[in-house]
Amino acid sequence: MKSMVTKLMNHVVSQVPKAGAEREACTSIDPEGFFLRPPPTPHHLSSFITPDGQLFQTIHMGAAVVEDAKWLLVVDGLVRKPLALSLAQLEALPQTSVTSFHECYGSPLKPPTSNPWRIGNVVWTGVRLSTILAVVDPLPAARFVWSEGLDHGKFFEYKADRYQKDLPVTKAQRPEVLLAWKMNGKPLSKERGGPVRLVVPGWFGTNSTKWLCRLSLQGTRAPGPFASVLYNEKDPTDPEGVKMRPVWEVEVNSMMTKPADSEVISAGLVTVEGWAWSHDGVALVEISKDEGQSWIRGKVDNKEDQAWQKFTAAVDLERGLGS
Repeated sequence: MKSMVTKLMNHVVSQVPKAGAEREACTSIDPEGFFLRPPPTPHHLSSFITPDGQLFQTIHMGAAVVEDAKWLLVVDGLVRKPLALSLAQLEALPQTSVTSFHECYGSPLKPPTSNPWRIGNVVWTGVRLSTILAVVDPLPAARFVWSEGLDHGKFFEYKADRYQKDLPVTKAQRPEVLLAWKMNGKPLSKERGGPVRLVVPGWFGTNSTKWLCRLSLQGTRAPGPFASVLYNEKDPTDPEGVKMRPVWEVEVNSMMTKPADSEVISAGLVTVEGWAWSHDGVALVEISKDEGQSWIRGKVDNKEDQAWQKFTAAVDLERGLGS
């Protein structure tokens, strides 16, 4: 496997194109502008793997139409061996699959105060980003990986010539972070960011750049509006509430899939089911039937890969008790 990667990289390492050539693969933006397809209500999300049709979609500036034959991934910046890969060359590298929850943060214009329930659990397939980083050989000054998508345009009052995000090199080197071209075993559609997108399991979906075309290792955070202005929130560790932090890691969260919202159920022992998730897993789930005055411990399945975890609990409901 190592010899295969080395042979391929030796072939392409000198073929880095002129600046901006990777963006020529985008033939148009169609449709243009912001688009959101919310997920179904939680009780419809009972399957461990979420089908494409039930997974939310968030598109900021429009969907990039990409010509696969022209697609290139350029990796440059603070590296000793910059490179460019075609789609065929990338797909020839050793592949791996990661099962992971995928969650939308919510509106970056008005950070959410309640859970928008834009969540699913899918299987991503691609090559580990760490494989690529090992070949380009980052310089000691490289602290962040900037990711760029082929989409461009306007997101409400913000204009951008590219979607740009960043993540620390330490996170980029983790084995679950992928350059993915499949979701649930099928090639990524245009709406899902195909032909290739970045996938950062455990982090909010905004960090998983769609229509990926460039990775640049740098010493500072990315300057684009989606990294420097949008998707930043108040740091809860700052007592003065002034310090901001990037929307990266997903904290502990959960949702109930059974019983369904507004479902009429009989008094007595009721089985409650749902999903719990966070960037580093969930060890305990408790449920309250009296607005937090008391708690009932449930059973939560062990974490598998980067996936959400099923929980169940038996709750004894008295007649007429609301939830």
